[in-house]
Amino acid sequence: MLFEKDWANVLFILACVLVGLFLVLKVAQQYAKCLYKSWLANPSTPLDVDEFVDTDKNPPKYLKIAFGHMLMGAGRRKPSEGSVKLASTESPHVPGLQVTERAEARPGSTSKVSPNAVTISIDSAKPDPLVIGTIRMGFGHHRIAYAASSWALHADEDTNKTSSGRTTYFHDLLNIDTPEADLIISTDAAYSKFSRITSNIGGLVEKMWGSFTLSGDGDALRVSALLSTHLRPLFKDLDPDTPIIATHCYVALAAVAAGFTNVVNLVIDNHAQWFVVVPGCMNLVQGPVNYQNFLKMGVNPDDLQLAGHWIPRDMVLNIPSDCARRIARAKDSNFKPRRILIPVGGAGAQRKFIVKFVRSLAPLVKANKVQLFLNAGDHVHMQAAFKDVL
Repeated sequence: MLFEKDWANVLFILACVLVGLFLVLKVAQQYAKCLYKSWLANPSTPLDVDEFVDTDKNPPKYLKIAFGHMLMGAGRRKPSEGSVKLASTESPHVPGLQVTERAEARPGSTSKVSPNAVTISIDSAKPDPLVIGTIRMGFGHHRIAYAASSWALHADEDTNKTSSGRTTYFHDLLNIDTPEADLIISTDAAYSKFSRITSNIGGLVEKMWGSFTLSGDGDALRVSALLSTHLRPLFKDLDPDTPIIATHCYVALAAVAAGFTNVVNLVIDNHAQWFVVVPGCMNLVQGPVNYQNFLKMGVNPDDLQLAGHWIPRDMVLNIPSDCARRIARAKDSNFKPRRILIPVGGAGAQRKFIVKFVRSLAPLVKANKVQLFLNAGDHVHMQAAFKDVL
């Protein structure tokens, strides 16, 4: 031993271990920094998150970025420089709305091109088409996209103009059968899985996951931007001046990275964090408090506007009559049960809470005092949870 006293040898060994760990950390940080710089340069795009979030106030934590990007499954993936030829077919749900898809079947895929799909081509004699970009993750982003589409389809009517002939495309990135869509699916699956697992475990684990998902800081936006760079082929078949309305930050990030110059990002969350705003486009927020919080956070006022809530057109037009019917129902001398609509996100993180909530309401439901409407879209695992408690 180096020293006569045992405690001195213990301290020396401990010091060596700490120095070794410190050196390993520094090497890892430097390696992660090199990875980040390499990802930004290959390929180089107009998307500049570092300038947007101000690196002086929000310096990149390279280890966190590298870990996040690898966790998303894109760290070792080379972004494609190609484009995907797009076609469209009329929505079976919304008359007049064109839904995009791949123009040619993907080699080796079981998905088929719709028999009535028409390859998208830009007619210079008509106004630029409007693209509502979304990703079907849960049902929130899709709901907002349909709300935006409902206004776009009636824009001429609402402004007392003759029909302009503008085409509105519903561009769900997951509907384009590509490796890029596969990347989104694997990312969403990982998020949903962790959300459900931590929710079921509860306690400290759930709080830690909640803290991680709510800390949408500058690094979270950097990770999202790196991932979204891989999604550029899903936009490159369109003219870069085409207006894009994004209902998911990945959509806006991918469009800006692909060189689009007229992008509007509908900020989906009322919790102000860097993760939900996008550089290089106009970010529309729903409420004045959220707007002020984004400004305090450091978002440039030129990149931000207060717009209001993303409500479908038919719901807005029917507010007076719907409210009158609700009031009349509540005042009806023949008592009618109170109606409660409970929507649940597709990730399923709320399952544990909703099951408890429904179970606690069971006596009132059986007594015909409350009527429940449970909406979980087409997510089978949530349907099973509802049936179990009912």
